[in-house]
Amino acid sequence: MSQRTCLSVILAAGEGTRMKSAVPKVLHTIAGLPMVAHVVRAAEAAGSGDLALVIGHGADEMRKATQKLAPKAETFVQDRRLGTAHAVLAARDAISKGYDDILVMFGDTPLIDPEVLTVARRKLAEGAAIVVVGFRTSNPSGYGRLIEKGGKLIAIREEKDCTDEEKKITFCNGGLMAVAGKHALQLLDQVGNDNAKGEYYLTDIVEIAGGQGFDAVAAEAGFENVLGINNRAELAAAEGIWQTRRRHEAMLSGVTLIAPETVFFS
Repeated sequence: MSQRTCLSVILAAGEGTRMKSAVPKVLHTIAGLPMVAHVVRAAEAAGSGDLALVIGHGADEMRKATQKLAPKAETFVQDRRLGTAHAVLAARDAISKGYDDILVMFGDTPLIDPEVLTVARRKLAEGAAIVVVGFRTSNPSGYGRLIEKGGKLIAIREEKDCTDEEKKITFCNGGLMAVAGKHALQLLDQVGNDNAKGEYYLTDIVEIAGGQGFDAVAAEAGFENVLGINNRAELAAAEGIWQTRRRHEAMLSGVTLIAPETVFFS
């Protein structure tokens, strides 16, 4: 993987109104570090040499924070929120530089394991044009389903559009994607907004790619990796998961924690 160039496009333009805070959502902290910084660290650990941060709400504050957290990152402003594909295309200038791999990540998924990103990049190296990170759950209600056929991913179907049979699928869309750089802009530019919300959905590129003979595949990850934070209760839950992970790692490394639940890392 060290021979392949990689750009991570981190979407961080959301207003985060459910946080009920003047602070941009992705700047709320877990273990003393802004959520988006956890995402940046994961991207870098997975070999992403360059970063493009798509911002919107609180742009000035986000720029200042980015200079401290990821001084080499480029920032791009999404002036209007017209969907995830529209957000990714805000970073067109960065994408057009010609990377081997494009990782599309979200600034509010701070628990992503770098190994998940590495696996996605590896699948691109093996010939896939798109890799979608998914998770399995016994209660898939509300999630988009990953529709596979013959080992390939042929569509991502929102629940409201699923047939009764498709609703039984427990493999769900986690949102994160890896896209072959040579195809990225070509696929993104074909995404339309002929849907109820009039938005440009990143998920549409799976079917677009299939129609052009490109392979899309899924990569499975644990639900925690794609857990998005939307309110303070979820923020606290993510903090708990992060702390549990670090306590476990510490103990496996030989650290004695008499009462692990009383120890907090930062």
